[in-house]
Amino acid sequence: MNLFNNFFFIALPYLALLVFLIGSIYRYKSKKFTYSSLSSQFLETRKLYWGSLPFHWGIVFLFFGHLIAFAIPRSVLLWNQQPVRLAILEITAFVFGIMTLFGLINLFYRRITNSRIRVVTNYMDIILEILLLAQVFLGLWVAYGFRWGSSWFAIVLTPYLYSIFNLNPQVDAVIMLPVIVQLHIIGAFLIVMIIPFTRLVHFLVFPLSYLWRPYQKVIWNLDRKKIRSPKTEWTIHKPTNN
Repeated sequence: MNLFNNFFFIALPYLALLVFLIGSIYRYKSKKFTYSSLSSQFLETRKLYWGSLPFHWGIVFLFFGHLIAFAIPRSVLLWNQQPVRLAILEITAFVFGIMTLFGLINLFYRRITNSRIRVVTNYMDIILEILLLAQVFLGLWVAYGFRWGSSWFAIVLTPYLYSIFNLNPQVDAVIMLPVIVQLHIIGAFLIVMIIPFTRLVHFLVFPLSYLWRPYQKVIWNLDRKKIRSPKTEWTIHKPTNN
């Protein structure tokens, strides 16, 4: 059991961070074109909308929620002293978790059922989406089965994560957590480790200028349904405007 704990809660975090840093830098230096989400929006839009929108809104909220609990745990605990505020925080996080899961399911269904999307899908896309599905599902399980996670995250997991970054890992509290919580922690490290080999790497070069750029409106002069339909035959001729 000590070997299990030492590997997953001491060795794995450092391995994940090392692979993440070296892999991200190497990919940026050698394959800059792939340092993006490699969007498939032009191949299919409707299912992408119902998958990408809830997924991104949900995952951004959850990411910053975890980041805040890590960065300012005392403020989180102070906020949670009032039961009403604690309930609002927990319910809000759970709703965003549901949004994330809903979006992921739609994205995964789109990827495996749409013939055009399958053509541009590689095995890392499948591995990443399965890992994300498992991670979000486990997170919802933890939130429902082990209430007030924002508080015990700040009390238990924040000191553990700080000890990792301080090169003095303290796992005594972590190994006492329920197995579901431990699997959720391990899943997070695995996702961090594979980021350089997936489309998820695009968040590292998110164009901040998008936040204040002028609104762009796309006007289609072609039959979008006909063009995007998998049943439409490919042609070497450039389509003409209506």
